[in-house]
Amino acid sequence: MTLDPEDSKIITLARAARARNDSAEGAAVRDETGRTYSATNVAMASLTLSAVQVAVAMAVSSGARSLEAVALVTAGEPSADDAAVAAELGVKSLLVAGPDGTLRG
Repeated sequence: MTLDPEDSKIITLARAARARNDSAEGAAVRDETGRTYSATNVAMASLTLSAVQVAVAMAVSSGARSLEAVALVTAGEPSADDAAVAAELGVKSLLVAGPDGTLRG
């Protein structure tokens, strides 16, 4: 599968965020104006958020009204909540890659 260069970019951003914080997940989103936001999951006793939820929250709090793409880098699988938050902002499917950046199904 050949990826659009902009989609490859957000996968790279998600991988970098994950590696920088040594986190289980990294995510990056691109909004309707082309701005990108990257984040990792938050796993605290009082707060648990997926990387997708954090990246989407960053985009929305910065004024994004919709998203063009959402990428998740993880050894696991995306949750139904990740797919739902992406869909709410117009993304039909997540770009999911393994830690090495290889896109999965």
